[in-house]
Amino acid sequence: MGRPPTRPIKFRDGFYIEIRNKGKTTGIKIHRDTKEHMLRTIKEYEQTKEVYILGESKNGKWVNKTPVLHVVEED
Repeated sequence: MGRPPTRPIKFRDGFYIEIRNKGKTTGIKIHRDTKEHMLRTIKEYEQTKEVYILGESKNGKWVNKTPVLHVVEED
């Protein structure tokens, strides 16, 4: 066991979402290169998980700062 990393994580350019089990506070971050791929992934998980849209990352910086909870639209 070594020391834990101390430098901050560098996010790649693209779109990020966070997938959580319902009622939990932590989840996994998923990276997609395009917005269309991100929306396809959201459709895959929206029925069984909570999906937070973290937004777009460019040059290691977030374009929009606040995550948004994705709400399923009922037809």
